[in-house]
Amino acid sequence: MKNKTYNKKKIFVVFICAAAIILALVGRLVYLMVFDAQYYQKKAEALHEREREIKAARGEIVDAGGTVLATNKTVCTISVIHSQVKDPETVIRELSAALEMDEATVRARVEKVSSMERIKANVDKATGDKIRNLELEGVKVDEDFKRYYPYNELASKVLGFTGGDNQGIIGLEVKYEEYLKGINGTILTTTDARGVELDGVAEDRVEPVAGNTLQVSLDYNIQMYAQQMAEKVMEEKQADKVAILLMNPQNGEILAMVNVPEFNLNEPFTLNTEENGESMTDEKKQDALNQMWRNPCLNDTYEPGSTFKIITMAAGLQEGVVSLNDRFYCPGYKLVDDRRIHCANRRGHGSQNFVEGAQNSCNPVFIEVGLRLGVENYYKYFRRFGLMKQTGIDLPGEAGTIMHKMENMGNVELATVSFGQSFQITPVQLATTVSSLINGGNRITPHFGVAVQSADGTQVKELEYPVETGIVSSETSETVRKILETVVSEGSGKNAAIEGYSIGGKTATSQTLPRSANRYISSFLGFAPAEEPKVLALCIIHDPQGIYYGGTIAAPVVRSIFDNVLPYLGIEKTKSEKSEEDERSLSGQEEQ
Repeated sequence: MKNKTYNKKKIFVVFICAAAIILALVGRLVYLMVFDAQYYQKKAEALHEREREIKAARGEIVDAGGTVLATNKTVCTISVIHSQVKDPETVIRELSAALEMDEATVRARVEKVSSMERIKANVDKATGDKIRNLELEGVKVDEDFKRYYPYNELASKVLGFTGGDNQGIIGLEVKYEEYLKGINGTILTTTDARGVELDGVAEDRVEPVAGNTLQVSLDYNIQMYAQQMAEKVMEEKQADKVAILLMNPQNGEILAMVNVPEFNLNEPFTLNTEENGESMTDEKKQDALNQMWRNPCLNDTYEPGSTFKIITMAAGLQEGVVSLNDRFYCPGYKLVDDRRIHCANRRGHGSQNFVEGAQNSCNPVFIEVGLRLGVENYYKYFRRFGLMKQTGIDLPGEAGTIMHKMENMGNVELATVSFGQSFQITPVQLATTVSSLINGGNRITPHFGVAVQSADGTQVKELEYPVETGIVSSETSETVRKILETVVSEGSGKNAAIEGYSIGGKTATSQTLPRSANRYISSFLGFAPAEEPKVLALCIIHDPQGIYYGGTIAAPVVRSIFDNVLPYLGIEKTKSEKSEEDERSLSGQEEQ
């Protein structure tokens, strides 16, 4: 009896446990089917969905007037879905012919067992449409975008280019990547258990968002003309390279930046030299490409030569160690400690005042100003003018100034720096610093980016850049402008003069290292109108053959540019009898 009772209890307990388990399972099933159904439906769909990316159109880059400098071309990506290919031989044959690809390469990709295999990207739209019309089972034709530059070589080292993934690699393309890139969309197609897309089932699409349009300060017409002038002087003088920079000295907007030889933006991996790269090792070709892509205006430094006398002039005037009427004597050299440092005119300039010394680009005059300042004071102005830091230009890879350490700088080093030798800066640093000295004393930031706009034209934001005020007084700035105007009207910069326009400027001829190689850099920095500068131009010619003086070969280039650009920008002739009297006063002619 006891055994029967015990067994009944045991059976009852087992029944209760089984019932509880069954009830829990039923409850869980109800929960999954009713309350959590949406979640698991999505999971199930995901197992039978194939995702394809829809590339977003990259934002355009437009110049100051709206001319498109960088845009997109519609291209196609050809892919195959292995599980959907019914006639592989036909697919291989047709794709090989249409895409002009080796049949073995196409076969390997068609026969590869994968969810989707890419056959070829960046296929022109006409070819893509042709393949689509063949209606080959298992072949997918997706439209994509490829970066396209309408003007090929124009501003190549400024604009930069994109890679195969349409991401920026150099130049403005990489600097403004976050604005230009856009947001990719997706296409979701439903498949069966075998991975075959189901007919009659609607696609789910997430539409792409196009990138923003970048408006830059570059002007297509100015850039084109400056590039033509650079190519002309490069050919005439058989120079290694030529750089031309034009900017607004009041706000830092860059109107043109030319670095010839430029390269074709639509074929950025093709060398612009006689060497085609086929005989090079991969490493050597990559080095050659990196060199081709460099922007010498900001990636490379050079000895500025006499254009740097503008900095010494401004520092000396601001500090009060020199005045316009100070007299100097140049016998053709100046002794500094135990060193004889020559003037460009070995016969000497004789007695002259400071303005005449500037007009003659006399080294001994500026050596004396530098020595009067002293190392500590000179360094103070070097820092104050912003020469020891980068300009902050909105392009990657800006180089810094290469300068003697203050503790290693003696009188000889100070003397050579005073007239622009024994140290190195970038062209954009020189142009920016001089702009800041002639605009009233405001250190501006050179830049290209002006505004970012959405694809539909609605402005997103205007780009702003820092300005540092008071690096020199407005009085010093005015005096510098007046002196430099006489350099063009009466001095070494006469070849930059244009009738009716007041133009200021400074010539330079510097020797590259080693000095024994007899290689020179000829340059001219000019601005107009001299009384209120709106355009500053810098022309640098590397290793010209024959005559190499900056005033002889670089100044005429700037004159030609100004002759065309000033009227184009609506800058009227301002030269008057009054300004001519001011020039005579500065040069001491009234004292006679």
